[in-house]
Amino acid sequence: MSLMPKRTKHRKMQKGQFSGLSRRGNFVHFGDFGMQSLERGWVTAQQIEACRVTINRYFQRRGKVWIRIFPDKPVTKKPAEVRMGKGKGAVDHWVAVVRPGRIMFEVGNVTPAEAQSALRLAAAKLGIKTRFVKRLEQV
Repeated sequence: MSLMPKRTKHRKMQKGQFSGLSRRGNFVHFGDFGMQSLERGWVTAQQIEACRVTINRYFQRRGKVWIRIFPDKPVTKKPAEVRMGKGKGAVDHWVAVVRPGRIMFEVGNVTPAEAQSALRLAAAKLGIKTRFVKRLEQV
């Protein structure tokens, strides 16, 4: 089952803008290590689920995973071989809008090497560039 909101105020949404940097979710809060986006783009619910499965399989019931993004934007698509016009298409899938600097996944209770390997495997499932980040020791 893919991630999607239980209910929304509006069924369809406009494309919106990608400009600017991430304004929130830029620091590792819950775990010890994280995956930070270096590019902007849409991350689909299927990609998020694929990353989650990959990380959990690598850890083999060790460690903890936090997903810091949620696909709350509907993307519509018209059926194949349909003429232009006649309104907007039906909702096809859901995406999370990701801007540079956003922490997408966090992991904890594992060694740095394990965390880096798991997040590297998960990053291969995404269409955007990412980097491995550690938690900042806050005084």
